[in-house]
Amino acid sequence: MRLLAVAMLIIALLSGCASTGDWSSDTPAKANSKASRAIRVNLKNQSVSKIYAPSDNLWIRIRDGFQMEPMNTPLEIEQVRWLSSRPDYVNRSMTRSSRYLFYIVQEVNARNMPTEIALLPFVESAFVTTAKSNAKAVGLWQFMPATGKDFRLTQNVFRDERRDVVQSTDAALDYLQRLNNQFGSWELALAAYNWGAGNIVKAQKRNIAAGLPTDYESLTLPRETRNYVPKLMAYRQIVLDPQAYGIVLPELENHPYFVAVDVGNDIDVALVIKLAEIPPDEFQSLNPSFNKPVILSNANQQILLPFAHAEIFQANLKNYTKPLSSWTAVKVVKTESVDQAAKTLGVDVDTLRQINGIPKGMRIKSGSTVLIPKTSHRAGDVPSAMADNASLSLEKPPPPAPKCPKPVKGAKASKNSKCVAPKLAAKGNSSANNAASQHKSASTGLAKSAKNGNSAASSNKGAAKNP
Repeated sequence: MRLLAVAMLIIALLSGCASTGDWSSDTPAKANSKASRAIRVNLKNQSVSKIYAPSDNLWIRIRDGFQMEPMNTPLEIEQVRWLSSRPDYVNRSMTRSSRYLFYIVQEVNARNMPTEIALLPFVESAFVTTAKSNAKAVGLWQFMPATGKDFRLTQNVFRDERRDVVQSTDAALDYLQRLNNQFGSWELALAAYNWGAGNIVKAQKRNIAAGLPTDYESLTLPRETRNYVPKLMAYRQIVLDPQAYGIVLPELENHPYFVAVDVGNDIDVALVIKLAEIPPDEFQSLNPSFNKPVILSNANQQILLPFAHAEIFQANLKNYTKPLSSWTAVKVVKTESVDQAAKTLGVDVDTLRQINGIPKGMRIKSGSTVLIPKTSHRAGDVPSAMADNASLSLEKPPPPAPKCPKPVKGAKASKNSKCVAPKLAAKGNSSANNAASQHKSASTGLAKSAKNGNSAASSNKGAAKNP
């Protein structure tokens, strides 16, 4: 029986010692650079339930790590008032954060960064993992496509690691550290994360030319960026003293919420949910990067499962004797309609269209990768090259040739009756044409998110309208 790799990764970074409130282990981290830097637990001879955190309150640990100075500006006070007047909204976003904060805090602590940085997804996405802005920034940390590629976040047919909880967090902290080293200030680093480093440099040059200071509060910034740090500091104030603002923080244990499981063979998402005995929405909350109903082993992927369900999943998997995956992938060798491609591949046309998200009236371009049901002729796992580089490009078909009436014998052709073929329709929907020039992080619109609950976050422009 094909099994997933038994290596289980508890998402808790190697940092410090027990006396500082951090976990420690002598177990080396996984060599794969795409894997999280985390303690490894082998369930053959270790029990997840025997791993405990030295403190039972994550909020205390976050407060102890605050390093940034309060701004105490009218903008910060205004943001605090806005949040404190919406306790339901704050409670929803705080509750959502409970799945992810432990891992983020572990990573922040390991890098000796201020724990205020761990609160940044409140500003960016309200901790909605599927948040997407109008500018096409996505995920907890709202990565734009081009910046995601800069930080090696895979974006293809099978997955978008800008939505991956572990990978996007590591990339965001790498980016913020780079910006802090560049500008020498966390306030300026945060402003650059939001507006772009190039724009901050230009703003500083304008101030230098005018003989003005170049710190965050002295720069001329767009309204959204001007409010960006005050919003983060408002969350800092609420976490520091929630009772003062009538906010009740949810209980958060200083303990991993999820465990990462290495994928040893391709496996269907539905089967993971079944074997782990978790609701589909819980799986989606922890694994929002998967675009297809199959998880690929050759993509160095990991499955995040709730802490208490990792052992359940492993036990059920050992007793499962049926095939793990019912899907595979193939490359289309010539441009053709979905109907033609379905016949060529020997699959149902509706299945091909639905599973690959192909709108009606579009053709599949040559070189595209499509997901199809697995058969005995295609029984293996999806190969590494396809798992890492799969793309789907579509185009509109050319219009049919015009039907010109046959000339009548003896009749003279009219000078105005020209039969001209219309121009070809423009091609579109290529998945490779969405790269942005720079990262301009798009914060979620607080007011809109407050009304919509767990729906996808709105764009930055919506956020800028809020105080």
